Amino acid sequence: MQTQVVVESDRYPPGDLAIWIFILAELAAFGAFFGAYAFTRMQNVEMFNHYQSMLDSDAALINTFALITSSYFVVRAVASIRDNNNQGCVRWLLAALVMGALFLVVKSQEYAHHINEGITLSTNTFYMFYLSLTFFHFMHVIMGMVILAAVAVKAKRGGYSSQQHTGVETGASYWHMVDLVWLILFPLVYVMR
Repeated sequence: MQTQVVVESDRYPPGDLAIWIFILAELAAFGAFFGAYAFTRMQNVEMFNHYQSMLDSDAALINTFALITSSYFVVRAVASIRDNNNQGCVRWLLAALVMGALFLVVKSQEYAHHINEGITLSTNTFYMFYLSLTFFHFMHVIMGMVILAAVAVKAKRGGYSSQQHTGVETGASYWHMVDLVWLILFPLVYVMR
């Protein structure tokens, strides 16, 4: 009787199952937050439209570009490790981290502007949701960057291979969740009128 070898890249979903349980929990939390935002917005359309128009949509577009680009770089990192290219994996992860850092810098500048204008969570309902949602996401970006950095360090030390790279796929899965949440948050908060 022969035993069948399962190559990690053939596993579905990619990465560790525990990260998928965590991702589903995170998506449920964001989903509840988005639902509360949408419901409250329906009750205060004029106020939400007014304050949305005061947000920096150019900064939000830069951040959208940064996160989409970073997700592409993470895809390339996974492809590199599947080809047994640890150095390529590290380079792509570092590029993703640079894009994540760009996101944090741009978002921090937005927050600094709001703070200078005296805007806080208690300014009004719109800003309570805007600041809470975007800061919750901001913290997820930081966590994702910590995960990607840890994966990059392990990859640099030769800790992954084309046969064993669950950690890379696990980090990538989390990062893609962070990107997906922004792709919902961006139009919801910055664009929809």
